[in-house]
Amino acid sequence: MGKKIKLTIGGQEFQGELNDSKTAQAVWDKLPIEARGNPWGSEIYFSIPIQASPENPKDVVERGDLAYWPPGSAFCIFWGPTPASSGDECRPASPVNVFGRITSDLAPLDNLSSTNVLVEKDE
Repeated sequence: MGKKIKLTIGGQEFQGELNDSKTAQAVWDKLPIEARGNPWGSEIYFSIPIQASPENPKDVVERGDLAYWPPGSAFCIFWGPTPASSGDECRPASPVNVFGRITSDLAPLDNLSSTNVLVEKDE
């Protein structure tokens, strides 16, 4: 992990780090990104202005993972089960490129009143 980011989701601030993947670099180069997120279970996703090919795609991710969903050019934030999950797993709609993770407490994500998202560099 390396590049630090700050995510503001529904008025709550979270810290995160990006890994050293090509997808992470493409996201970093487009920051800041502001969007209205779409909730899908315990995931928020929103379109971002990058095109990234599948890069070590995963069909199950960890709580707190930040990922790119190639079919929708979407930034995804996972913190629990989605409608596609079995049990407590974090399962995207289809495989995603994990490019980072939230490093701060995920608990506030369970009580969001808004899905407005701002992702910015935290240098």
